[in-house]
Amino acid sequence: MAGRKVGTVTYKQDLSSILTIFRLMPAGGSVFPSSKAGQYIALKRDDCKLTKKVGVGDDGAKAYGPDLDDTGSQKIGAVTHSYSIASAPWEQEERGYLEFYVVLEVIKKNEFGRLSSVFMTLDPETNNQVTYFDRITGNFTLDQRAADFDSVLMVGTGTGLAPFIAMAKQLHHEANSGAGNSRKYTILHTNRTYEELAYHQDLLDIEKAGQFDFAYVPTVSRPTQRDLDDEGMGVGRANNVLRHMFGLPMKEEEILAAAKSGNGDLARAEAGMQRTPKPKLPMKFSIEG
Repeated sequence: MAGRKVGTVTYKQDLSSILTIFRLMPAGGSVFPSSKAGQYIALKRDDCKLTKKVGVGDDGAKAYGPDLDDTGSQKIGAVTHSYSIASAPWEQEERGYLEFYVVLEVIKKNEFGRLSSVFMTLDPETNNQVTYFDRITGNFTLDQRAADFDSVLMVGTGTGLAPFIAMAKQLHHEANSGAGNSRKYTILHTNRTYEELAYHQDLLDIEKAGQFDFAYVPTVSRPTQRDLDDEGMGVGRANNVLRHMFGLPMKEEEILAAAKSGNGDLARAEAGMQRTPKPKLPMKFSIEG
């Protein structure tokens, strides 16, 4: 079993009230295990609000609630989860840190993820200790998943971008160092708002540098006038933008068509269509041809 060490948070950037990026340096006098872009590591804190199973929901999934002590207070204890590494291996080797892109998990109203809620409170000055397991693993890597492909499409929504930004930064670094790569890479990057598009400028810069065959497709699902005026910004949820790229109708259009044929709730389907933005790619891209 991998040993545990305590690292130090040296940098934190809050993108919103539910999204944060932080960098973790290893325990003094040590280094993190070597890694490949796309892998993950287990992180732990001992001051998490604990929960327990309280039943089964209407959908058949387990339901959880606060785990209370004899005084009625929620118990505090250790929670461990694995997180994808957002930093590239070269950053780890040259700068020492691992970077993480974390979202506050919302279980239901006023109930949040046990560990992610603690990560939201991290502060490089006053609350900067995170335990990590001294092992980096995972097979969600380009050599394991795309070794025989000529073209690779990565779809990153929210913090699901983490392994892909690590891959893009590593590919860019290797290309700058003279490594050849004949594959075409595309990242479809979506989130609700422009402010929540983490690493947006990094990916634009990598694309502009042109060191390898890379296309960056950013979209937002809650566009403002700023986004509509930006020719470099697309619109739509990831699933519908992907469907649009392949000439398919939106999911909501399929649901509406089925409802009109008597297979579904028509009013609900129409409401879904009204609140769903029509997918649009950034101006420089075309699905024709």
